[in-house]
Amino acid sequence: MSFVVSYVSTALVMLVLDALWLGTMTSRLYRPMIGGLMAEQPNMPAAVLFYLLYVAGIVVFAVQPALDTGRWTSALMLGAFLGLVAYGTYDLTNQATLRDWPALITVIDLAWGTLLTGVAATAGMLITRYFVGSAG
Repeated sequence: MSFVVSYVSTALVMLVLDALWLGTMTSRLYRPMIGGLMAEQPNMPAAVLFYLLYVAGIVVFAVQPALDTGRWTSALMLGAFLGLVAYGTYDLTNQATLRDWPALITVIDLAWGTLLTGVAATAGMLITRYFVGSAG
């Protein structure tokens, strides 16, 4: 039960925050800087698969360990680190392999991924603890 509540609550927080970010920043940041690389419309099956996998990673590597310790700061720090690693993998690979990938996009995405994942993990942990209690 704990994993299901953690997964659903983390997913909802992440999806809402990321939708707000992308809805605000796509036309202001991404299109002006990397518009030539972007698809007209997102590939929804790929996007859904990303969110399903990424949220599972947040729960396994940040939320559940924080529930075991009982410290929301563990969720925040582990989630933030996971976000930095995951978004860093994407952006730094693009930086290394794509011609004219803007360094500013990399910096902003690293900050966003770190913040988003840390907040989603913390919220998922606190919501789970409220409804289920600790996992350990």
